[in-house]
Amino acid sequence: MRRFARGVVIVWVALRYGLDELVLTSFQKPWLRALGRMISVGRNLDAPRGQRLREALERLGPIFVKFGQVLSTRRDLLPPDIADELAWLQDRVPPFDSAVAIATIERAFRRPVNEIFEQFDATPVASASIAQVHFATLRDPHGGIREVAVKVLRPGMRSVIDKDLELMAMMAGWVERASADGKRLKPRQVVAEFDKYLHDELDLVREAANAAQLRRNMAELDMLLIPEMFWDLCHEEVIVMERMKGVPIAQLDRLRAAGVDIPKLARDGVTIFFTQVFRDGFFHADMHPGNIQVSLAPETFGRYISLDFGIVGTLTESDKEYLAQNFAAFFRRDYKRVAELHLESGWVPEGTRVDELEGAIRTVCEPYFDRPLKEISLGMVLMRLFQTSRRFHVEIQPQLVLLQKTLLNIEGLGRQLDPELDLWHTAKPFLEKWMADQIGPRKLWEQLRAEAPRYAKLLPQLPRLLHDYLEQRPADHRREVRELLEAQKRTNRLLQAIVYGGMGFVLGLLVMQFVVRVRLF
Repeated sequence: MRRFARGVVIVWVALRYGLDELVLTSFQKPWLRALGRMISVGRNLDAPRGQRLREALERLGPIFVKFGQVLSTRRDLLPPDIADELAWLQDRVPPFDSAVAIATIERAFRRPVNEIFEQFDATPVASASIAQVHFATLRDPHGGIREVAVKVLRPGMRSVIDKDLELMAMMAGWVERASADGKRLKPRQVVAEFDKYLHDELDLVREAANAAQLRRNMAELDMLLIPEMFWDLCHEEVIVMERMKGVPIAQLDRLRAAGVDIPKLARDGVTIFFTQVFRDGFFHADMHPGNIQVSLAPETFGRYISLDFGIVGTLTESDKEYLAQNFAAFFRRDYKRVAELHLESGWVPEGTRVDELEGAIRTVCEPYFDRPLKEISLGMVLMRLFQTSRRFHVEIQPQLVLLQKTLLNIEGLGRQLDPELDLWHTAKPFLEKWMADQIGPRKLWEQLRAEAPRYAKLLPQLPRLLHDYLEQRPADHRREVRELLEAQKRTNRLLQAIVYGGMGFVLGLLVMQFVVRVRLF
């Protein structure tokens, strides 16, 4: 009943804000247009459609706000008025009461705010779907003043998200039972992945740990800045981090006026993404423009500043190798190898013809090579690949859903920065180098170094282990021989019983047949 009630609320909000108008009026069927007019009776729909959509998503809660955040980066798929309005969801969600934020901080650290911070700004500087941020200052151990950002979790988030996720899981079950195509898409596993990452985002200590890991990983790249965490002031509901000063990535006019090389910024963004995915297998998976700034400080001029690390994606070594081989084959236009990789991974049913799958992939991908990003819609490419996967019954892999979402975010960001960017040629050298590193002597040397402590412990024991093995082997060998001879004897007795039994059965049949004939004659 609780899920049903939530479903009713979702439908009511959609009708209240006229979202049905966005869908039904696009159909040509007269009865659908008439239904849309009937539903619209008695409602005030004077506000622009983009504003009504944004307000409806805010009313429905954090899951729907995140959906709007992803949509806001896809200006190629949305009308400009809707895309502009959804951009407000990235970091301008209505804040909650500052008194609640202060109470949360004091409950987390069991001290008044004025004892924790030298100065605390009660007015939030950013507000998103999960938390909001306040600026403050701290006195460091050396007597200096550090500027910090304080992130506070929205109250009551867990119960709201749990209700929506229960509804999504129920709907996913319906979709999976409704058709074979629903089973192939694995909607329940996808919802389970979404559930995991959303609940991870509700634990701010996990977010702080994610930030620390990304900061270590990207320290040598000199393209990305990540705030330092103050671990003494990190709690599940509150984290305190270094304050980062930069210009939001969406304010391109300010960046150009400051002298930032925008095309280089676009190329650096692609490099950062592929480095995190293929080198580290640990990537920032919420890279919408509200979480990205650009530094104008002289010592870090033109570098990205990354914020909000509640959602990160991870890939295993086999996932990375599979994806890298796919990308490398794709960049070489080796569609046969792409098809073979799908078969080798088990994503495609056995018996699928490689040449047919190769031809289908070529048909989708070939028209998009050698085009600038402004002429390519990755969303359209993925849609056509999805149609192809449906034809060949390709199983959707839930662990790659975050990667697909992040790739769409990167494309949307790249489109805003430099429409002339060639995404494929920018990424190709990186992937080829990564593949060479994976199979070359450098990788072998790294693996040997990683295993060196284990080898160092085992080497002194090898002579004793070898001696013990040789001493015990004759006895083991004699025991194995005895067991084999016993097994052979049992097998021979069984075979003899079968043969003699069969002969007795045949002889019995012959005797019975002889007796019958004697009686008849």
